[in-house]
Amino acid sequence: MVLSSTFARDAQGQLLGGHIYSRTSNPNRAAVETALATLEGGAHGLAFASGQAASAAIFAALAPGDRVVLPDDLYHGTRYLATNEFARWGLVAEFVDPSDLAAVQAALQKPARLVWLETPSNPRLKISDLAAVAQLARAAGALVVADNTWATPVLTRPLALGAHVVLHSTTKYLGGHSDLLGGALVLGADAPADFLARLRSWQNLAGAVPAPFDCWLLLRSLSTLPLRVRAQSATAAELAAWLAGHPKIERVYYPGLASHPHHLVAAQQMSAFGGMLSFEVRGGHDAAKAVACRVQLITQATSLGGVESLIEHRRPVEGPASVTPPGLLRFSVGLEHVADLRADLAQALG
Repeated sequence: MVLSSTFARDAQGQLLGGHIYSRTSNPNRAAVETALATLEGGAHGLAFASGQAASAAIFAALAPGDRVVLPDDLYHGTRYLATNEFARWGLVAEFVDPSDLAAVQAALQKPARLVWLETPSNPRLKISDLAAVAQLARAAGALVVADNTWATPVLTRPLALGAHVVLHSTTKYLGGHSDLLGGALVLGADAPADFLARLRSWQNLAGAVPAPFDCWLLLRSLSTLPLRVRAQSATAAELAAWLAGHPKIERVYYPGLASHPHHLVAAQQMSAFGGMLSFEVRGGHDAAKAVACRVQLITQATSLGGVESLIEHRRPVEGPASVTPPGLLRFSVGLEHVADLRADLAQALG
C-alpha cells in the first residue's frame, strides 16, 4: 500500500515508477483500475472519488449540444446531473423506457451521442435488454454506457453484451462494507480513443479521484465480491417471494420473480437476480415511513450493497421531482440470516 501524495525523482530528475503526483496517478489507483477492468472484461479502467464523479466525467466528455437518451427510472443523482447541471452546458437529455425497444428506436430517430442504461434500475428494478438496446444504439452511432452498480460483474457483463462503457459506484457492492467512497468507469477495447482521452483528461484535471487508502480498501473487498453477491442474491430472492404474498404489500419489484415483466430478459443476461429489491406498502407514504422506522435488525439508511441490510423510504430522499411511488421502500439485502431479516420485516409490517 502506497499512501504518498507525491513521488521522488532520481539523481537525473527522472520519475521512479512513473508516478509524479497522486491526483494524476499512484500505485494503489493503478492496481484498482487494472483489477476493475479485468473484472468487467474491459481494456481500460478509470477510478473516481464517487459514482457521481464517474457519471459527471461521462457528461463532461461530451460536447455542448449533444443529446443523450436516459432511462425513465434511474438513480436520481444521474437525472439531476443531466437535467440541472449539464443542461446549463448545453446537454440535451431525453428520458425513455429502455425496456420498450420500440421507444428506444423512436428516440434514436434523432441524432444521439449516448444511450445510458441502468439495469436493474434504481429504484423500481426495471430490466433493459442490454444486447438489444446496444445493437440499436450502435446502429444509430451512439455510445452505450451501462451502470452496472446493482448487478456487478458477478451477475452481468455489459461489455460482452455490447456496451462501450461500464459505470460503477464502487461505494456499493464492489466496496461492500460501507467504509469507502468511490466510482469507476471501465471501457471496452472498441470505445472511441478520443472519448477515452477526454475521460482521462477530466479525471486528472477535475481531480475527483479516490485517495490511495480508499483504493486499497476497494482492492481488499474485491476478493470477497462473488461470495457476498451470490449470498445476498439468494437471500433477496427468498425475501422477495415472501413479501409478494404478504397482505400488507401492494407490489414487489424484483426481477427474480416470475411475475416481473422483464423476468425472462433478466434470466438471459444475469447469472442471479441481485441483492436489491423494492416493495410498495399498502397505505402509501405514511405506511411506508412507519415500516422503515420500525425495523430493528435492518438499518434505515441511504446507500446499498454493504454486508448489513439497509432500507430506505425512497421518495422523500429523491426530492420533489421524484417519480418514485410514495409508498416504495428500497431494500438492500445484507449478509444476515434470512430468517432474522424476515422476522424483522414481519414485525415492522405488523
